[in-house]
Amino acid sequence: MNKMPTASGSGFESLRQTNDFGAEYWSARALQPLLGYSQWRRFEQAIERAMASCETSGNAAGHHFAGVGKPISGGKGAVQIVNDYQLSRFACYLIAQNGDPRKPEIALAQQYFAVQTRRQELSEQAAADAERLELRRQTAEEFKALSGAAQDAGVQSKMFGVFHDAGYKGLYGGRGREAIKQRKSIPDKDNLMDRMNATELAANQFRMTQTRDKLARESRPTRAAGR
Repeated sequence: MNKMPTASGSGFESLRQTNDFGAEYWSARALQPLLGYSQWRRFEQAIERAMASCETSGNAAGHHFAGVGKPISGGKGAVQIVNDYQLSRFACYLIAQNGDPRKPEIALAQQYFAVQTRRQELSEQAAADAERLELRRQTAEEFKALSGAAQDAGVQSKMFGVFHDAGYKGLYGGRGREAIKQRKSIPDKDNLMDRMNATELAANQFRMTQTRDKLARESRPTRAAGR
């Protein structure tokens, strides 16, 4: 029996084609036996349910289910044009979700797409984690640079806490570091920046950069006058 393997999806992936614009698609006629349908009429009913589901989810069915004609060779050289669809990967997923659950091929397809979705989620999460770690490193460097700029501008070391707290208050609606940690239920021993997401880290990095540039601009006349 022609099945869709749950681990590699080799049966499904081997049917993937590419159009003239480089976009991937699957022929519904080619996908039909892989999903356990012997009759096109029954399979087209699953496609129609999938198209309705696509519209319900807020996606235009026409972007994922493109109706086309497929030539089929008959006896004595006759050629018959039959209905077919060029399906996106999302369309294939919806067909599997709306297929006959009694068919083992449909169950395998649903399992395959569930595995692929989870892999994609993990891949995206890994990329997001890497981005956040890089932003955290950059923000830590900017924090050090800002402290150096503040020292050059005359801020004493004992006032660094007050200085940095003023920056937080400007970004967080008047809340200083401790108030922010309390609002986020962050333990006292934890570093506030270690608990920021990528967007928050980027905002703080921008704030520090702008503050450092402002300090540099304001200190120039003083240095020039002293020469």
